[in-house]
Amino acid sequence: MTFDLLISGAGPAGLCLAQALSGQGLSIGLVEQQPASALAAPAFDGREIALTQPSAERLQRLGLWHRIQAYDPAALSPLRDARVMNGPSPFALVIGHGLTSRSELGWLVSNHLIRRAAWDAVQDSMARHGDITLLAGDAVSQVDVAADAAHVTLASGARHTARLLVAADSRFSPTRRAVGIGAAMHDFGRSMLVCQMTHPQPHDHAAWEWFGHGQTLALLPMNDDPATGAHRASAVLTLPHQQIEPLLTLDENAFNDDMTRRFEQRLGAMRLASTRHAYPLVGVYPHHMVAQRFACVGDAAVGMHPVTAHGFNFGLLGVDTLARELQAAHAAGRDVGLPEPLARYQRTHRLATRPLYEATRLVTTLYTAEAPPARLLRDAALRVAERVTPFKRAIASQLAGGH
Repeated sequence: MTFDLLISGAGPAGLCLAQALSGQGLSIGLVEQQPASALAAPAFDGREIALTQPSAERLQRLGLWHRIQAYDPAALSPLRDARVMNGPSPFALVIGHGLTSRSELGWLVSNHLIRRAAWDAVQDSMARHGDITLLAGDAVSQVDVAADAAHVTLASGARHTARLLVAADSRFSPTRRAVGIGAAMHDFGRSMLVCQMTHPQPHDHAAWEWFGHGQTLALLPMNDDPATGAHRASAVLTLPHQQIEPLLTLDENAFNDDMTRRFEQRLGAMRLASTRHAYPLVGVYPHHMVAQRFACVGDAAVGMHPVTAHGFNFGLLGVDTLARELQAAHAAGRDVGLPEPLARYQRTHRLATRPLYEATRLVTTLYTAEAPPARLLRDAALRVAERVTPFKRAIASQLAGGH
């Protein structure tokens, strides 16, 4: 088949790009190695996504926001404040929503609900516009790029041609590799365990980032459990790889006691409220985001460490930036795969993402260092930052997405 645009990967980024471009007169192919049944009913994966205000607005424009609300009225939880702590000290750098013009810094929502909403939105667009072809249960295995088109061979042997091939298939993108684009990777040597937990003390819708000694903890505030009314949060524990695996299979009562101890009972006795999941922490930034007849979006374009919660937000930003370039080119009667719109996308997205990617890598290295001087330095840095209101306001604006 021949497409204007062939997207490799039907995760949130790939689905959102297809949704953003549907109804514009473009023919869109969507390749995904998972079967359609898995895409239609994505399983809970433990991850809560922190959305900036611009990301929330993008989900509204794409038709995902109201779908998520319909699935679960408690799904969208406001993130009002952020607290950064170091070691056992009760002191915290507090970034409050009062530093912005909004009543919250952003929103929290489960990743699997975003995936489900994106899938349902694309299904609706397929029915209304007939411009998206789903190629599920298959994957890109070979790419040959010519001046006029990208020629793609799938694992099934099927062959397709597209004016533009887009990789949206993870930070370790095999499609990006097939095009010949390498990436700088930083393995932090740690994994994060994520799960939902209930607790008796309220979190007041404040997110925690707690750089402890030998571990990093994060708390993402969720709405109270609709069934029990218990306070609920997503707990994120970061440890060296070898220390995470035993916690995944630890007896539930023992796990509860362990997490309560790690959080120093600041929220009272914590109780597991979901399955447990683990993910390795690897930052990835490709050497190029575009090539001849090719572009990458989502994690394939920027694979962030989750400490700043900007991974999915950067993904949506890239989708928005690329979609606008392609829409403008198509509206002007130009080929969407020509170099000029792709080069503009790359310049814009690298400028928006590279500084924070590098800063995150450096901050994470400092705040996980265990040497006594590093502990003292980061504690001093937090105390100084707490007194500098313009700095806190800038951080709050950045967390909220510039609003």
